[in-house]
Amino acid sequence: MKSTNLLPGMHVKKGETIAVIEDQQYIQLQQDYLTAKTKLSVLAKDYQRQKELNASQAASDKVTQQAETDYRADRILVTTLAEKLRLAGIDPGRINEGHIERSVNIHSPIDGFVSKVNINIGKYVSPTDVLFELVNPTDIHLALRVFEKDLGKLQLGQQVLAYTNNNPAKKYDCKILLIGHDLSADRAADVHCHFETYDKTLVPGTYMNAEVEVKNTVSNTLQTEAVVDFEGKTYVFKVAGDKTYEMVEVKSEPLQNGYSRIDIANTDSAKFVTKGAYSLLMMLKNKAE
Repeated sequence: MKSTNLLPGMHVKKGETIAVIEDQQYIQLQQDYLTAKTKLSVLAKDYQRQKELNASQAASDKVTQQAETDYRADRILVTTLAEKLRLAGIDPGRINEGHIERSVNIHSPIDGFVSKVNINIGKYVSPTDVLFELVNPTDIHLALRVFEKDLGKLQLGQQVLAYTNNNPAKKYDCKILLIGHDLSADRAADVHCHFETYDKTLVPGTYMNAEVEVKNTVSNTLQTEAVVDFEGKTYVFKVAGDKTYEMVEVKSEPLQNGYSRIDIANTDSAKFVTKGAYSLLMMLKNKAE
């Protein structure tokens, strides 16, 4: 790495030079290209001469075919080396025997911000090294971690309200774009969402929470504090009469805002205890003992 002035957080424009690299390999590549190009001119003239001689029976077909093979092989080599130069950022039309470029400019592929700088000036870099990480802020998305039990409630296009821990009152409208199918060790998958409106205050890497709009379903619910666990089972207390209660075994599922879904039949006229369920459980347990 010869030079760069990039620092994390800096803004870059598409096409802007963000680094300069120099290496003997670039010089060798240009030398190979110019040598092959010069040779191509000689081979082209020889091939043309052999064709003319062959037409007048002054040269054999074998000699003419070999001249053609050498010419075409070198033409392929010149084309290949020219493309390698372009990939390296060197214009083949700008170099000649009197002008060899010893450095290569690296240009930004996008308009965005620098998120990481992984290289120092003077350090050797290989083709597989990631020199910089650039972020296009207009294309940032929200990556949610969703547990396996909730994945079935999600579908593409669902609306999402996201918010940061620092400012939970400010909501960001999003839409689900992709639902991952690979579960991690904690039985969760990635769900990717797109922000409906770009907000410059959002910084890539920010931790966010989200609320997902799911389909409405009708179910019986009780306050979570009305549901008690006893001896490996789940119960609620049904009001059987004046200060008389009946423990009813149920299946429950925690919901948001302090409520739980209750799987129980025939609840049209039934009343249930909503507060002090654990105190009532202790009283009934002590009475039984």
